[in-house]
Amino acid sequence: AAQLLATVHKVERLTPTIVEVTLHAPLAARKFQPGQFYRLQNYESLAETVEGTRLAMEGLALTGAWVDREQGLVSTIVLEMGGSSDLCATMKPGERVVLMGPTGAPTEIEPGENVVLVGGGLGNAVLFSIGQAFRAAGSKVLYFAGYKKMIDRYKVEEIEAAAHVVVWCCDEGPGLTPKRPQ
Repeated sequence: AAQLLATVHKVERLTPTIVEVTLHAPLAARKFQPGQFYRLQNYESLAETVEGTRLAMEGLALTGAWVDREQGLVSTIVLEMGGSSDLCATMKPGERVVLMGPTGAPTEIEPGENVVLVGGGLGNAVLFSIGQAFRAAGSKVLYFAGYKKMIDRYKVEEIEAAAHVVVWCCDEGPGLTPKRPQ
């Protein structure tokens, strides 16, 4: 039964509007395949009450960014858009939550391919595990990572680990600089 329980491991702010919620959920971590997602919500009975209002979340569909199967950790990336998604930033380590999944069809990973990944903003999160799986299968990965603002870039090391070459794109000047030779 402990394999099915999910608790908050860590909450980390990545940008002014994006939060990473890492959960301890052993079975969910073991079953994850790149490209799948999860459904996350808090328990209404455990939710904080503020001025007579219970801060219960509706279920949020979240990308599985990465997993650590040995430690039973699942990383999800949350775009704060109000209501339930904003409550993710207030979650505390050890807090019990409902985590359903993984679900959705995983990405087909073929060995020895030339692969182009294109992500924008929050959409970059799903590509971490996909790029790493392609690289592990012996494929060559070219990754275009786009953002509206320079401050929106997050998880640079994970993006670089997911690709042989990363093309950083930004609508805002002066633009993004690579941290490694490519």
